[in-house]
Parts: sequence; structure tokens; C-alpha cells
Amino acid sequence: MPSSSHSHSFRLTPTDYSALVERATAGPELYWERESERLSWNTAPTHAQCEKQSWLPGGMLNASVNCLDRHLETRGDQKALVWQAEDAGRVLTFTYKTLYEHVCRMANVLRDQGIQAGDRVAIHLPSVPEGLIAMLACARIGAIHVVLFGGFSPEAIADRLADSGAALVITANVGRRGAKRIPFKATLDAALDLRPETLAVNAVLVVGVTDDEVGMKPGRDRWLAPLLEKAVPECAPQNMPSSAPLFLLYTSGSTGKPKGVVHGTGGYLVWASYTHELVFDHQGGDIFWCTADIGWITGHTYGVYGPLLNGGTVLLFEGMPSSPAPGRWWNVIQDHKVTTFYTSPTAIRALMREGDAVVQRYDLSSLRVLGTVGEPISQEAWSWFNDHVGGGRCAFVDTWWQTESGGIMISPVPGAVREKPASATLPLPGVHPVLLDEKGTPREGATEGVLCLKGSWPGRALSIWNDDGLFERTYLQPYPGYYFTGDGARRDEDGYYWITGRVDDVINVSGHRIGSAEIEDALATEVTIAESAAIGIPHDLKGQGIVVYVVPRDNAPDDLHIRAAKAITSKVGRYAAPERIHVVPDLPKTRSGKSVRRLLRKIACGETEGFGDLSTLADPEIVEALIRIIQTPQD
Repeated sequence: MPSSSHSHSFRLTPTDYSALVERATAGPELYWERESERLSWNTAPTHAQCEKQSWLPGGMLNASVNCLDRHLETRGDQKALVWQAEDAGRVLTFTYKTLYEHVCRMANVLRDQGIQAGDRVAIHLPSVPEGLIAMLACARIGAIHVVLFGGFSPEAIADRLADSGAALVITANVGRRGAKRIPFKATLDAALDLRPETLAVNAVLVVGVTDDEVGMKPGRDRWLAPLLEKAVPECAPQNMPSSAPLFLLYTSGSTGKPKGVVHGTGGYLVWASYTHELVFDHQGGDIFWCTADIGWITGHTYGVYGPLLNGGTVLLFEGMPSSPAPGRWWNVIQDHKVTTFYTSPTAIRALMREGDAVVQRYDLSSLRVLGTVGEPISQEAWSWFNDHVGGGRCAFVDTWWQTESGGIMISPVPGAVREKPASATLPLPGVHPVLLDEKGTPREGATEGVLCLKGSWPGRALSIWNDDGLFERTYLQPYPGYYFTGDGARRDEDGYYWITGRVDDVINVSGHRIGSAEIEDALATEVTIAESAAIGIPHDLKGQGIVVYVVPRDNAPDDLHIRAAKAITSKVGRYAAPERIHVVPDLPKTRSGKSVRRLLRKIACGETEGFGDLSTLADPEIVEALIRIIQTPQD
């Protein structure tokens, strides 16, 4: 039974939904051919899927045209983007016509800088309209956008610029975070100075978010605003093949080096439009607020592409949930009459701590659909969000998907698929999950196992940038015949899916996936550390927190904790800062030398027994030694 009593009319009934599932299963080719008609094509695709897993071959189109141009005649004066600044009194509104003009100006600026179809453009911005505008401007001229999260360290930025071969970066002088100023330009400059011989960046365009002065390198750096003012508000779109890359987005995995996930144009856009309409019950007049930074896939698919493809209105908010006072987010929902609110369990847990009374001060009656993303949500957080924010009236979509999937894969559908608190529920029509045992054999009925996907879907990533082989090894080879998600899941008696977390060495901190290897690679740069291991443990606010074990070299300094923390935050970013750092004499290893992370997790969580057979360890006594260290209070 759903835990909420919905008071809204939704697009689909359970009968409608069953018919979609049946059609998608019985005739997938015809089903996706019809769904491809969501888009405006210059040349229609010859069919839906080809043998090489790419989608809609032969089709030619432009992503920006599909988000903007085709709406001008019917929705030209409708709001496309509403930007709420940190200052409550400052709001910028873009109609489809004015957003189109801004995108065209930006596209012309990029062309004037020598950017052509296929070139990579990095976007390193806070939550300002220029981020969304730059993405669509790249799409307009066939350039590939690479959005970089604002919390990345110079090292992390340099790695991504080098791997992508970005020729131009759009950044800001600073970002605003309450009274604090985030040094976007200074961070980028530090990244560009690290390994200049590996970089192809020859131009940096700077958005003036404030009046703060920053250093500008002659010949490379230019303020963006004067260039936009001179640019023409019309720009002919570049016609692109369906399979052409639309963007790269870097994700952390179980190997140390971040992977540049490549998403194509036609298939991705179909999936973004399809899932946005289906999962969020998109209707005319909706105000869609996705709180995710555009540096993450959620911000791409549901902060930009999905709503605009469907002619919706996107809300972009610059500020923080509780600044200048608790209730800021609820105030934004009230002021802008947000209908669809999509956020993370981490944010919900933080807002819960402010208390119920804060929420009750605001009129949230405009809300129709609530959504969560990024990590499994607890029953407690689900119920609080449903009851106190949604007032028990709203549909609740707890969505499961990944950067590589392009869009939502498993989720309730308002009015059609009943909810269960904290369950991702059922796969969308055209999505075929399987649960496998450790040998790769499918498990039937109510069971638990490794979550894999059978077949393909339009939004699936094309590859990993510069490394097709790594894509194959990571996603297709672990379980031949299936796509490996890296997650575990449980399926209940009703066929509903419950995500149980990662089965590989990836830690999910506040919805941000961080590979343990990436953290350990950062620690390897600290010469006083001989070896290390990073693991994830449950965290009340973040979902998972990072705990690090470091083994010092001889004569290690007393401030090894500080050095280790600095190595991580400088190489990866502050969002990867560990909760605890334990200096230990050794790590529990098998006789072949492999660290046993299972034991490290148990010990970090305070467990002192139930470790199973320790006879396979090279030094079984290390377990007791680690327990003693963990139980000794740190200064």
C-alpha cells in the first residue's frame, strides 16, 4: 500500500502503465521507434537499435533545437528557466525565446573562439544561468560539453581537462556561498598550472558572478559578459548524428583514474524526455526543481535536458538549503510555486534536523511530485519527506539510476506504480533488471543478488572517453550477456527492487560516488605513508562516510593524520574529506597480499567479533591490533 493519499490526477493509470510494459517487452524495436518521435529530427533514424548497442542510427538532429527552437512557436513566451539568486530579492526569468537568444549568443562566442563540432568545452561554474546556457550552446554547435563539479580540487580538475582534451574552459571569478566566496577562477588557474604540458586549454572565459577582481592571464583569459553583448542572438545549429557524443561526465570508479563517461545525442535525449515525462508525471505548467549541481548527471538529465525537451520550466537556485536561516528551500518552493521537487536523501536528512516546525511555516501546497536520487533512502527519511514536505498528498518517486544509464531506470510512476517507502519499486517499461549470484546465474523470485541489466536502452552511455576497452571490462565483461551496474539489490515478493548499495569499492558520500582507489592514489603521493585503505561506513547525514587506514613509513611525523587529510582534499576535493583517519601498523591481508576490506569495514563500525575464518590472513593477529587502535579515543 502506498503511504500517501494522493490528491492529484496523474497522466497514467495502472492499466495504461501495464500496456506500456507489454508493448515495450513484446516489440521493443517498434516501441522505441515510436518514442523517438518525441524529438525533432533533421533526418529520421533508420531504426531504433543496431547490433553495436548504439541507438537510432542514421538519425540527424541537434540537441539545442530540441530543447529550444521547436518550442518557440507554441511556448516562446512561457518561462523556460527561473534563476533564484542567493539574495531572495533577485530573480532572473528566461522565456523560451530569451533563453534561445542567450544560448545563440553564447554559441557564437564559442565559435568566435575557434570551437568547432567535436571539440571539448569544460564548464566550471557555480549555480548560475550561464552553466545551463553554456551546455546548450555547446550542443548547438556540436561541441562536447564537460561539466566539472565546483567542489573539485585543482588536481581533480587538471586530470579531467587532460583526459578530455578540452580546448576552452568557462569558469567564474567566484561562487557565492552565504558570506563566503568560493575561488572558482583561482582553483582553475591552479589546475592549469599543475601540468600544462598535458593540457590543450587555450582560452578561459570568465563569468563575473560578483565584482570580485581575479587574476587574468593575457591572451588566454577574457571576461565573458562583453563578448556576449557583442554577439548576435541567432546561431545556425549544427546537424549532428544520433551517435555523436553530446557530453562527457567524469565518474569515480573502483580504479583510481576517473572515467569520462560518453553520452550520445539521439538516444540520450529520447531517454531524458521519456523518463522525465513518465517518472515525474510532467504536465503543462509544472515548475521543476532539481537541486543537484549541473556537475552531476542528475543536473544534466533532470536539471536541464529532460524538462526543456518536454517544454517545462526549470528552477535553478544559487543558495544553500538553510542560508541565511533554516527554511530557505521551503521559502523557494513557496515563492515559485514549485510542483516537482527532486533532491537527495542527504539533503533530506539535514533538513529533518531543523525540525518539523520550520517546514510548517511555509505553504508547500503547490507540490505534486517529490523525488529522491543519489543513494538509497531510509524509511525514516522517506516518511518525513512524504508527510511533512508533501503533506501526504504528493506522489513520491524514489529513483534508482546511474551516470552511465543516462536517466532513471527503476522508480515508481505517479498514479500507476504504488509506492513502498524506501523501495525503488519497479523497472520502467523497456528496462529489464536481473539479480545474479556470484557465478552469474540469474536468481528468480524474491531474492538478493548483483543487480545487472539485460539488453540495452536508449540512454545508455556509449563508451568511456579514449578507452572503449575499459567500458567493456567494467560494464559488459564481469557478467557476460548482461550490463553490470556495480550495485546489489533485493527483490521482494511483489517484484519490487530494494537497492542494497555498491558491491565494488565505490563509496557513496552524499550521493557522490568516490572510488576507494582514487582516495588511495591521493594518499600514495604522501611520502610518509607506505600504504592505505579507504572504506565506506554508514553515516547518519551523508549516507556513507569515508574512513581511512594509513600505514606509516619508518620515522613518520606526528602530524600524519593532517598530512593524509590534506593529500585527499588537495587531490580529490573537500567533499572526499574522511570522517576518521587511523594510523595502523599494517592492514589485514590475504597471503597473496590483497587487503581485506570486509574486515576493515567491520572494525571501523566498532564490531569486535563475527569476523569469520581468519586463517587465510597473512597475519591474523593484526585484526586484534586494529580493534585496539579503533577503540582508543583519538585526541
